[in-house]
Amino acid sequence: MSANDALAKATIRSISTASESYGTANNGNYPTSITSLTGATPPYLNQAYCGTTVSGYDFVCTFNVASYTVTATPVTVGTSGTTTYTISTGGVLTP
Repeated sequence: MSANDALAKATIRSISTASESYGTANNGNYPTSITSLTGATPPYLNQAYCGTTVSGYDFVCTFNVASYTVTATPVTVGTSGTTTYTISTGGVLTP
C-alpha cells in the first residue's frame, strides 16, 4: 500500500509539473485536456494517466485555461491505498 501511495503522489506531481510547464510556455494558459500534454512535440507528459487506474489508484483530471485539478483516489481504501490525493493549480498538494 505504501508503494501505491507513493506512486499516486509522484504521478499527480508529474501531471502538475507538466501542466505548469505548459502554462509557462503558453502565456499562462493551462492545458484544456490531457492530450495537450501528451500530444505536444516534445510531450510534456509521456502517459495519459487521467481517466485510468494505476497501481490501485483512479486518476481524474479537470483542465481549463485558467486552472487544473488532479485527484488520485484509492480503488479500495485500506487495500490498494490509504488516502485520496489532490493537486491543483500552482502545485498545491493536499492529502
